[in-house]
Amino acid sequence: MILAMDLTHKKCVPCEGGAPAFSPKEVATYLAHIQNWISVEDKKIKKDFAFHDFKEAMEFVSKVAKIAESEGHHPDIHVFYNRVQLELWTHAVSGLSENDFILAAKIDQLV
Repeated sequence: MILAMDLTHKKCVPCEGGAPAFSPKEVATYLAHIQNWISVEDKKIKKDFAFHDFKEAMEFVSKVAKIAESEGHHPDIHVFYNRVQLELWTHAVSGLSENDFILAAKIDQLV
């Protein structure tokens, strides 16, 4: 159980196919430990970030890219002028894993 766990102190680990994706109960438990991310059918999590302008949005995207590279886990990134939408899911399990929530927690520290 992760009730008192700080996900920002964890590291994403390589995920292999065949591992089970998180159950809806696990998704709900982990969602409680990240800020304002939304579950999409318990298969993905997503969050919108708003900025003053395009330049700030792109600076944020650059910071996200650095974290994603260091963790070896990469979000889908959608840029809409001054708004950035991130989607996380673990392709190898066709759903959510702890890696998604670790990366989400670390991204939340950027803003």
